[in-house]
This record gives sequence, structure tokens and C-alpha cells, in this order.
Amino acid sequence: MKEKRLIVHIDQELCNGCGECLPSCAEGAIEIRDGKARLVAENLCDGLGACLGTCPQDAIKLTERPADAFDEAAVAERLKSTSGPVDCCPSAHGPTPGEGPPSGGCPGATAWAAPAGDAARSGRDGLGNWPIQLHLINPRASYFEGAELLVAADCTAFAAPTRLKELGRGRVTLIGCPKLDDAPAYVAKLAEILRHGDVRSITVALMEVPCCRGLAQIVSQAQQQAETNVPVATEVVATT
Repeated sequence: MKEKRLIVHIDQELCNGCGECLPSCAEGAIEIRDGKARLVAENLCDGLGACLGTCPQDAIKLTERPADAFDEAAVAERLKSTSGPVDCCPSAHGPTPGEGPPSGGCPGATAWAAPAGDAARSGRDGLGNWPIQLHLINPRASYFEGAELLVAADCTAFAAPTRLKELGRGRVTLIGCPKLDDAPAYVAKLAEILRHGDVRSITVALMEVPCCRGLAQIVSQAQQQAETNVPVATEVVATT
């Protein structure tokens, strides 16, 4: 049944088929067909627009029109059939989750997580999951079940690499920039993680500069959207 709502529209004249929009669509509602990004089905698009800011051609817009209602069950089936959000590099192959990081292809091609109790990875300095960039994360990934999260401003990894490595041990790591990235998309992505992942705690790592405080606000707004009250700890990294 059709209802008037916001839904993604992809301008086929502007789209060049680069695939940059695919990793940011957590529902797998977009795929590349015949060299163009196309909406797979109306009921897979939640209308949040997480893909909007990723298109270098500005080919993706949100439009309000009659469309099939968003269907979470259909999304679950879609993600099950594609093993997560459709990737920008469909030809790239990687290991199954828990077996190790992919050895080639697009860095967002395969989500993986270290087995329980095995946070250390050779050459990875204890990185326990991949991808770590919030735009690329699949919010329905199984490793969010009962997880402790580290939500870090990306600068912190360079300002305090040793401390960030310690904070990341045993936690699922997510990174982003609250000033330069799409904050509303991050709020929506974190909210979905919190709604479905039974997250136990969140550690927010940010720089001591004022703009970085936006990361804590993103986490707070995500909690409000998800109607959760997960314990949050904040780690502030000095610039000097």
C-alpha cells in the first residue's frame, strides 16, 4: 500500500555509477545496475537519507511522494541475502566474520569481527572489527550484540594512538568527525545500532577542541532516538 513519505530519488542523468553511496545505505536499498545506482525497492528505503552526502555528483535527493511503506522485515531478508549492506565493490571477496580481515578489494567490502576473547590481530594493533568508519558500518552486524562501543573522533587516533589502542581493546570501534561529516546520518546510524544491538556501554573519545564536543552530542541524540540509556564515559584527548 502506498503512503506519502520521504524516499530517495536518484537522478540517472547525473549518476556516474561510482558506488560511493552503497556503503552508507544500511538497508541495502541501492545497487549498481547497468552502470547506474538504482533503488532496489521502495520498501527497502527508510527515507533517512544517509546516502545523500556521499554522492560526488549530487545525484541523490530525498523526495516526498507516494511510495510503498518502509518494511523492516523486507530489509532483514535483503541483508540476509546480501550478507549486509550492498558493497561498492561487489567483485571483492573476503573471509567470513571472525576469520580475519579482507586481503584486497574495497576496504568496506567485508565486515569482520575478532572472535570473542581475541582482540589482538597480527599487524592490526588490537583492532577488533572492520569497517570502523561510521558511514560504512552495518548497524545490524552481529558483533553489536552485547557489545561495548568506542565512538572516537578520528583525530584522536593520531593525537593519542597508544591510549586509543588501549580503549579499543574488547570494544567495537566506530570513528567519525562531528564537524566535517554528516552528523544527522551518524545519529541515525548509532540509534539503529542501539535499538537492535543490546549495547552495554559507550566510550566517547574526543579532542579537547570545542567542535569535537559534537561527538558526545551525536551519541546523546542517538540515545534519545533509540529510547535507550546506555552508560556513557567520555575520554578527552589533549592537543598538546
